[in-house]
Amino acid sequence: MADATSELKKIKDEVVALSSSPLYRYRIENKYFPVIGEGSHSADIMFIGEAPGENEAKTGRPFCGRAGKVLDDLLASVGIERKDVYVTNIVKDRPQGNRDPLPEEISIYAPFLDRQIEIIKPKVVATLGRFSMVYIMNRYGLEWEVGPISTLHGKVFEANQFKYVPLYHPAAAIYNQHLLSTLQEDFKVLKSVV
Repeated sequence: MADATSELKKIKDEVVALSSSPLYRYRIENKYFPVIGEGSHSADIMFIGEAPGENEAKTGRPFCGRAGKVLDDLLASVGIERKDVYVTNIVKDRPQGNRDPLPEEISIYAPFLDRQIEIIKPKVVATLGRFSMVYIMNRYGLEWEVGPISTLHGKVFEANQFKYVPLYHPAAAIYNQHLLSTLQEDFKVLKSVV
């Protein structure tokens, strides 16, 4: 089998050329980049967000704005370096106006995420926010566990390929300061299952 780097490069090339996506024209018109993912190609932990924001679309890097700074601080709080994890989103292109991703956008981009998980083979998948939480739980046999993120965050679930921990999106801590301590506690849980 080809190595992880070349397999992930194939995904990048396919997403760059994905003119069938309803977000493709918006990307081209705004000179945005798709945001494929970054980090270790043999990471034990994979973080999955929802969709790129404007900073991410301008740089092609996931979680590089304010939410990324929160993520970096949370990782540091439990002694994990960002270079040792893999960070991506379900939707690889920025939705207009920073809106939530639509179901058809998730269904177009989700197969790329599935392939990323297959290639990297993380021990732990941590979702950041409710869209990625619902997708992963439905996709990997945990659909009967789906509920509000307020009750599921920080819990550890077993999928047949990995352990799974849903987390609040780091941006939530920017707007609701009380969630920062919740995220810090949840990252301790995450660290304990690696």
